[in-house]
Amino acid sequence: MSQTTGLSKEAVTFVLTAEQDARRAFRVLRETHTISPSGTLGFAVRIPGEDKIVTLGYAGLWEDDPDQPRTAVLDFDGNRYWADQGDGVGVARYLKIFKKYPDFQAISHVHTPHLGAYSQAHSELPLLYVPNRRFRFTDSLPVYINRRQGEPDFIIESIEKDRQVPGIVEANGGATIWSWKGLRDLTNQIVLLEEGARFQILAAALGGSKPFGPGVLEQQWRMGKLVPPEARVDDDGTIHLPESVEAAE
Repeated sequence: MSQTTGLSKEAVTFVLTAEQDARRAFRVLRETHTISPSGTLGFAVRIPGEDKIVTLGYAGLWEDDPDQPRTAVLDFDGNRYWADQGDGVGVARYLKIFKKYPDFQAISHVHTPHLGAYSQAHSELPLLYVPNRRFRFTDSLPVYINRRQGEPDFIIESIEKDRQVPGIVEANGGATIWSWKGLRDLTNQIVLLEEGARFQILAAALGGSKPFGPGVLEQQWRMGKLVPPEARVDDDGTIHLPESVEAAE
């Protein structure tokens, strides 16, 4: 590290832990071919209890240690506190989202092969892969096409429409994925969304992905605790709560 003046001991400890998590995430995403070979990938993570983020950039294949993050710490005004390897500019553009939502924890701009295919087609990503619906009602990722509108503004607009949406497809680029929990959850989201996009593209050779069969949403939303165990869910997603729950509300 070259500059930690102004950072609390707790913040420094958090950054060091985040670097270790990022190293593992970079390795897993690379070795599973989740990220494209060019390695476009970066994380921004909220530092608990402070108006600061740590940004962690993927160094790429030309580095002797490609998984060593390029780290920077920025406050919500864009001032840098830790910048020995990276300046944080790439993902600092998402500061506006961290400011607006105090419980917004982490975000990544990432290029993956199959989310990238949807981006090239300017296509929303339907969430037809079961794991991507287990913990959310959201049924698709919106696509960001008009770059005269800032990407953070489009993301905020998407969240305001649907708090559970986990990301967007960036037309002609990659995707931006986020988490309300943290870096590890964010990495899981990237893997599952890319996996779902891959399976759906492969399914095109067999006639395309089909809608969920009878009872899938009820089963998954019960498993994800989105609905009570006694709730009934129609196949179109309509939820019927038990009378006891409705009375309590």
